[in-house]
Amino acid sequence: QVQLVESGGGWVQPGGSLRLSCAASLSFFSTYTMYWYRQAAGNQRELVAHITSSSNTKYADAVKGRFTISRDNANNTVYLQMSSLKPEDTAVYYCGTYGWGYDYWGQGTQVTVSS
Repeated sequence: QVQLVESGGGWVQPGGSLRLSCAASLSFFSTYTMYWYRQAAGNQRELVAHITSSSNTKYADAVKGRFTISRDNANNTVYLQMSSLKPEDTAVYYCGTYGWGYDYWGQGTQVTVSS
């Protein structure tokens, strides 16, 4: 059974940093494009960033220059380094992967940015 487990969320003041981790029990992890999405209360889930099997990355405009996605294929883990955090970054952050015939997600980790 595929499991993705996020960790690293919490409370941080504006301007602070957090690093989220997502450990995946995926065979051939390195072949998957991995995604980070987030969902703020009352809003739809939105794409934050993704990283391909070749480690090409793409970011939402709202986080570009502040967030960095990376992966460690030896440990089946994807990371999201978040810096210069803003109150509008407050959300539940989910990691996952999807494609033809599969759709795997973690349970999410809460990130709260406030003073």
